[in-house]
Parts: sequence; C-alpha cells; structure tokens
Amino acid sequence: MADKEFLLYLQECFDRCKPIFIALGDEVRLAIITALARTALTGPPPDPSHPKGLSVKEITNTTRLSRPAISHHLKILKNAGLVDSVQTGTSNIYHLTFDPSIEMLYKLSAALYEIRKESEAAAPFAPAEKFIV
Repeated sequence: MADKEFLLYLQECFDRCKPIFIALGDEVRLAIITALARTALTGPPPDPSHPKGLSVKEITNTTRLSRPAISHHLKILKNAGLVDSVQTGTSNIYHLTFDPSIEMLYKLSAALYEIRKESEAAAPFAPAEKFIV
C-alpha cells in the first residue's frame, strides 16, 4: 500500500472510531460495558431469541446513578455501536453488540501496529535510558 493511500486509510479508521473513543472516554460508560460483559458471560440467556443483558433499572443498581443519567450514557454507547437493546414487555434490555465499528477498531489497531513495525525496521528505537538527562 502506498504511503498516501495508507495515511488516508489510517485517517478513515480514526474517523470511524471517534464515536467509540468518545464513548469509552467516560468511567461510567466503562462500568456499564463491564456490567453488560459480566452479564453476557454468565450463561445462556433466559430467552434464546434475545441476547443476555440488563435493564436500565438493573444498570442503575450497579452504578448508583439516576435512570436519566444511565439512559444518557446508554444512548452514547448505542450511537457508538457498542450497545444495543431489545424491548421485552415494558423494558428495554441492553446488551453488548459487535457492530462493524468494533471491526474498525481492530483495523485501526492493526494499522498502528504496522506503522510501529515499519518504523522499528527502518530505525530501531533507542533504549529509553539514553534519553534520560
């Protein structure tokens, strides 16, 4: 891949990952994702047609924030493609999703790794102690 093409690709990866970085830049949202991950990993869902997840009330109990605050954070996570919801009765059950934006994070990580590999091959990094004054 030519340098200019690669840089355009890298910029596209960053642009498409921005909503994820914004969503992950808050401790409350990280706590919500952790709670949803914990729930997803604790066995099969009660209803096989729906993924395992938590209601706003259950997330509120986990984080000790108000329902409106949790709803705000869930909206950001949903817009970033990290969380989705399924309506069951009068509640929405939120769960982790593996939206294509997660694939873009992987591509960005791979591109950055490629840059590191190429830069180390061109001019290996000097040990950090050489730069200590």
